[in-house]
Amino acid sequence: MEYVGILTQIHRNNIKSMVLLMMFPVIILGMVWVFLALLNYFGNGVYDEYGNVVHQLDAPTVNYYFLTSVPWIIGGVAIWFAIAYFSNVSMIQHATGARPLTRKENPRVYNIVENLCMTCNMDMPQINIVDDPQLNAFASGINKATYTVTLTRGIIDLLDDDELAGVVGHELTHIRNRDTRLLITSIIFVGIISTIMNLIIQMMYNSFYVAGTRSRDKENKDNGLSWIIILLIGLICAAIAYFFTLLTRFAISRKREYMADAGGAELCGNPLALASALKKISKDPGLDNVKREDVAQLFIIRPDHMAMGVLGFINSMFSSHPDTQKRIEILEQF
Repeated sequence: MEYVGILTQIHRNNIKSMVLLMMFPVIILGMVWVFLALLNYFGNGVYDEYGNVVHQLDAPTVNYYFLTSVPWIIGGVAIWFAIAYFSNVSMIQHATGARPLTRKENPRVYNIVENLCMTCNMDMPQINIVDDPQLNAFASGINKATYTVTLTRGIIDLLDDDELAGVVGHELTHIRNRDTRLLITSIIFVGIISTIMNLIIQMMYNSFYVAGTRSRDKENKDNGLSWIIILLIGLICAAIAYFFTLLTRFAISRKREYMADAGGAELCGNPLALASALKKISKDPGLDNVKREDVAQLFIIRPDHMAMGVLGFINSMFSSHPDTQKRIEILEQF
């Protein structure tokens, strides 16, 4: 694997962050235009001389409504992003059940983190713990005030000092490389699309339920059918947008995990210790009760037993985590 210095990695991740910030709004706006175009196309049916319905696209009308909606869409997404971006710490803590770990509670962990931070000349991050007997760890945060290394109770109890130092070094490298900021950006935008999809699905369910309980009045049935078609078009557009956001997220190269492994091995001075830690973690990678694939991409190893579902299955196909065994083999070659 080509060696990339940390300054180069930081520069590349900053560029990727800017590209992501531009690509996600473009995807959202593109799908809004497609949604308006489909509504216009299917809503402008006229009969030909043979009595057949012919659909036509009125592009100027579509463009008019699209340009009218653009400021509202950009404003809404910007507000949503700003709120989520600056509240990501509490969001991740709530999703994982993490809490601050004090020095008095576990001086061993604090000493390991502090020594590694002194080695690489970086500020001490917040240390959190998840009271879970399974094994996992992750880094999060967007700046010095919010950078956090989170460890499960299981990983602290099972790993020896060298192995735990390798894991902490891996997470500190994510922070130094600005990987966490890049991933938080991805999490927020993918979350926007998935939330829209879930809302549309819920609205469709409610529409079918209401249509089933209403009277058989023809006018009500026709209105219900038209509303369901609109929601179906919206769902298709949202699904397409979701697929493209996953592709964009996948553009965050899997090499970031290899880079973090290399950085962790360098910091702890023992690549075999990190390899040994990954072997132990891979046998019981915890936090599978989180049930959020967007948060799971922060973990050092993705839980094998996360609730899949349709979105979970699609997300796993575009996982940003490389194969754990391959990571171990590379570390053992150092």
